[in-house]
Amino acid sequence: MSPSAVEIQARTLAGYADASRLRQVQDRDWVLDRVTGSPETLIDLGSGIGQLLESALERFPSLRLAVGLERSEHRIAEAGRRLAPYGERAELHRADLIAPEPLPHRAQVITQTSVLHWLYPVEDRVFAWVAAHLAPGGRFLLTTYHPARDAHGLGGEDELVREALAALGTPAADVPALLAAHGVLPIATRTRTVDDLLTVLAPYLEVAGHAERDAVVTVESAEQYEHFHAATFGDYYAQVLPGERRADFYRAVGAAAWRRQSERGHVSHMPVRRWELTAREEFVSGSGTGPLPA
Repeated sequence: MSPSAVEIQARTLAGYADASRLRQVQDRDWVLDRVTGSPETLIDLGSGIGQLLESALERFPSLRLAVGLERSEHRIAEAGRRLAPYGERAELHRADLIAPEPLPHRAQVITQTSVLHWLYPVEDRVFAWVAAHLAPGGRFLLTTYHPARDAHGLGGEDELVREALAALGTPAADVPALLAAHGVLPIATRTRTVDDLLTVLAPYLEVAGHAERDAVVTVESAEQYEHFHAATFGDYYAQVLPGERRADFYRAVGAAAWRRQSERGHVSHMPVRRWELTAREEFVSGSGTGPLPA
């Protein structure tokens, strides 16, 4: 049986431009609103299809270089097409943010939106990288989501997944064990609390400011959320099912989201924090640019 369109989307993370309008685009604008002065270099970690880089290049004519680091080759290809009009002002690197390679740049601005939970439990590696790549006086603008967790560490998207798997025949009480058996760590568990993050980043970065808002997701149809899930989470959750049932899984996620929309007026809401961080003095002076944490 040929894979469905949404299965192909999940494998390639395609369709992110449309899907990101539900949540991630709000982070992009929220973060760029905090960029001040006339930055010359900006680095976006987990740059996806280049939307933040494109917005930055348009908003800040002073930018000589906007650099994106992204793991997905499909997203890099799309970003390359999007950023082609900017020529040498845009630079893309395929990189795993769990172990990013050093770059010959120090940036006035480094950004990372809706990404950090994927780096758990080794976020300290990217924090060290950021501290070593910030120019003196530079800022790291970061967004983190903080869904409420249940006793099993599930929350946010995990709850929709639990509803979808229950609709497909897995008792809701068995879902945590099913995820664990396939090495799928709940996203709400991957997302550290604010206090935990403060502990992890403290050796590398200092907090210069922060703001919080409630991120609310609403949809116009079950199909819209089905594609949002596929473009955002790929097959991370779907891997717990055999291949022939994955198309049903994505449909069930969309149906669960639409049911919530109909009952509550939204699919989900959770606190999101925007961090403004600076490098610790030892990194700014050049004494903290050694090997990344193991």
